[in-house]
Amino acid sequence: MSEAIKTDGNVLFPVFLKLNQLQTVVVGGGNVGLEKVEALLKNDPNARIRVIAPEIKTELRAIAAQSEYIEIVERKVRGRDLRKADLLILATDNYSLHERLKQKAKRRRLLTNVADTPNLCDFYLGSTVKKGDLKIGISTNGKSPTFAKRFRQTLEEILPESTPELLNQLKTIRDRLKGDFQYKVDKLNEITSVMVNNENNKDEHGERIETH
Repeated sequence: MSEAIKTDGNVLFPVFLKLNQLQTVVVGGGNVGLEKVEALLKNDPNARIRVIAPEIKTELRAIAAQSEYIEIVERKVRGRDLRKADLLILATDNYSLHERLKQKAKRRRLLTNVADTPNLCDFYLGSTVKKGDLKIGISTNGKSPTFAKRFRQTLEEILPESTPELLNQLKTIRDRLKGDFQYKVDKLNEITSVMVNNENNKDEHGERIETH
């Protein structure tokens, strides 16, 4: 077996998942489980989620009551609950339970997130910034969620409110462009450069700032 390549920095691979086409199982009905469910729904209100726990918080029940895609199962989790899962999120305060379920999930090649236990995680739920169809994921490789949160807030503040409109304009332009792939790439690079510069030259009220 060849020696692993030494790496510096964050090697996590960013992936954007279609949560409405996957079944996410959340084990835990307390505050952490609630937090995980809210994070999933923030990204996709139609995410398919199954919450399993002996006790379920009232807030979680209320959220589930508003969505046909959220199922509440009020009992202890069982091994067979993992059979139809695409993603598994473990959100209890029972570390030994997490370890057992993680081993079962690994045998099934089921990607797992374990609350507050990075060494058991296959993936993390990172901070995201969203403006219309633009979504930016932020990861500190688990070193500082506080920094990720603050950086997210900063991006939300500086991204123009016209971002969704800009994206729609770019899609229209892309659909109308003729020519080969490289021509389209070059043309879109040119157009986006002009559009971004125009946005940067506007004040907080959206008025153009004269630079000469």
